[in-house]
Amino acid sequence: MVGAIFNEVPSVEMSAINLLEIAYDAVRCSGDPQSAHHILEAVRQLPIHVHWEIDSALFHHAARLKAGHRISLADACALALAKTLGAPLVTSDHHEFDTLEQHGIARFIWIR
Repeated sequence: MVGAIFNEVPSVEMSAINLLEIAYDAVRCSGDPQSAHHILEAVRQLPIHVHWEIDSALFHHAARLKAGHRISLADACALALAKTLGAPLVTSDHHEFDTLEQHGIARFIWIR
């Protein structure tokens, strides 16, 4: 299913905060500090544009989303980036985003 995402959207954009979330989870689960490096190298092989910096507009948008909804900081960054780009958010985090989708706060592509 995840591979199909590359066919559904014109480009795949990702916040470095969300990439960091994946990397630290890989290190935690494997116990191998090099897992973060492997994750970064794997992402570099994919057609994903990583946003390494947060500009002031994204900063303020993420802060408002985090303050107004029960979502993690990383998810607020992902949602702010998606909304800034006018794009759907690709996620599996139903527990954080179902309510936002029901209220029309954003568009989502669910990967499970």
